[in-house]
Amino acid sequence: MTNTEWPGEPASSLECPRVDGRYQIQRVTPRAAAVGGIPVNRILPRRQRRTIGAWCFLDHAGPSHFPEDAPGFRVGPHPHIGLQTFTWMIAGEALHRDSLGSEQVIRPGQVNLMTAGRGIAHTEEATGPEPVMHAAQLWIALPEAHKDTVPRFDHYPCLPQWQEAGIDATLLVGEYAGQKAPTLSYSPLVAVEYRADVATDLPLTLDPEFEYGLVALEGGLTVEEDVLATNELAYIGGGRNSVSVSLGAGTRLLLLGGEPLGEEIIIWWNFVGHSREEIARARADWASGNDRFGSVPGDKGDPLEAPPIPWK
Repeated sequence: MTNTEWPGEPASSLECPRVDGRYQIQRVTPRAAAVGGIPVNRILPRRQRRTIGAWCFLDHAGPSHFPEDAPGFRVGPHPHIGLQTFTWMIAGEALHRDSLGSEQVIRPGQVNLMTAGRGIAHTEEATGPEPVMHAAQLWIALPEAHKDTVPRFDHYPCLPQWQEAGIDATLLVGEYAGQKAPTLSYSPLVAVEYRADVATDLPLTLDPEFEYGLVALEGGLTVEEDVLATNELAYIGGGRNSVSVSLGAGTRLLLLGGEPLGEEIIIWWNFVGHSREEIARARADWASGNDRFGSVPGDKGDPLEAPPIPWK
């Protein structure tokens, strides 16, 4: 995925205060966008909330069905620095290619993880027999100590699964409910997907050292007394041991959490940096064709052009 927003650099409190003994939630409204020819709901970053732990970007892409005579999803060559791209496929198939020479199809129930580090370029496009695309694409900000790490690509076809309160759960990264995912991370993180066929209540155990957000990618969600629409994020903060949620029939819930990053980051276009100078240098390197990012073998499309930097 690629990002064309500049959300600015507002301060975000990590606290959700109590009123009459009850935790409040922060409601984060998504923005409709289009990426690679399909509609997306951009859930992070928003002005209300820029990060949850090191999670700094969340696009819910689709579900989209492509007409037989129309092109499907495709994002041409574009660069990244200072982050990991994290793709969770729900329906359809997508082909990832990058400047390391990686070429990997991702299918439903699998995660593709690309660690950009000091710089990488990649492409994404729909593939496979079904003309459909439904996925969650996230970015994870690399801590400053790892921002210039060597780029790499990892594919995770098998992830821990279990049932909880009659709901199917999959652990995408981190540790939860006695399970541990193999997914590479550079800071303490967790992500769990829950799928409810019937309406049910779900008590969730939390780590008080983490901050958390909840979003229904499909269906309906109630967090304690707050009712949220599909794609509306409930930021519930940190310092909690548990939270009670209610899921409507057919709900697909994504739980995101992580230890607060504790570092100021700048998110602009496809870059995550710890200073404006880092971002400006990466943009200049991409625009000049510097070999920092390389080229994507097998791709004949034109590279994406970086927009002007929004600050002076």
